[in-house]
Amino acid sequence: MHQLAFYFDCSSPWTYLAFEQALQRFPASAVEIIWKPILVGGLFNTVNPSVYATRAQPVPAKAAYAQKDLQDWARQGQLTIGQPPVFPVNSVKAMRGAFVALDKGCLVPYARAVFQAYWRDLIDISQDAALRAIVESVGLEAADFFARIAQPEYKERLRVTTEELAARGGFGSPTLFLNGEDMYFGNDRLGLIAQRLGL
Repeated sequence: MHQLAFYFDCSSPWTYLAFEQALQRFPASAVEIIWKPILVGGLFNTVNPSVYATRAQPVPAKAAYAQKDLQDWARQGQLTIGQPPVFPVNSVKAMRGAFVALDKGCLVPYARAVFQAYWRDLIDISQDAALRAIVESVGLEAADFFARIAQPEYKERLRVTTEELAARGGFGSPTLFLNGEDMYFGNDRLGLIAQRLGL
């Protein structure tokens, strides 16, 4: 059994692509995916602040191509990825909530619902009403969910995984580690992982 540590923040469209691709490409009988929610903004602040300068002064030709590239990948993955009116979004509550979903055994449907709400439906996932609808759609109890994500334990767990990724050399989302320290960054690296595994 191979292990794939998957560090992710639902506020990234490239992570949405990698999330769905990983579930499709890696059978549970051969690969155990270890989900690692992070706060990508915290990671940027720590190790990759150049992201903010790029956003403030984008290269027009590169930005235009990035949008075209994203839609090419979305078509390949049969996903709808739009342009949310709120971007970047504060995903801290949603990503603390990913730990609640992990504890309740519903991480995949929860994360998928967050990705779809933000990237397909263009809903501001920082808002409690949006999160409430997501939580209830995957069978979690909303009052319990919001109580948990306000607790120090869940705040700490998100901080720890974010700092853990920085310490391992990560700088963005998605970052994956195959069988220990073999690091891959980005949705376009899933094919390399599959090749290493002979899948």
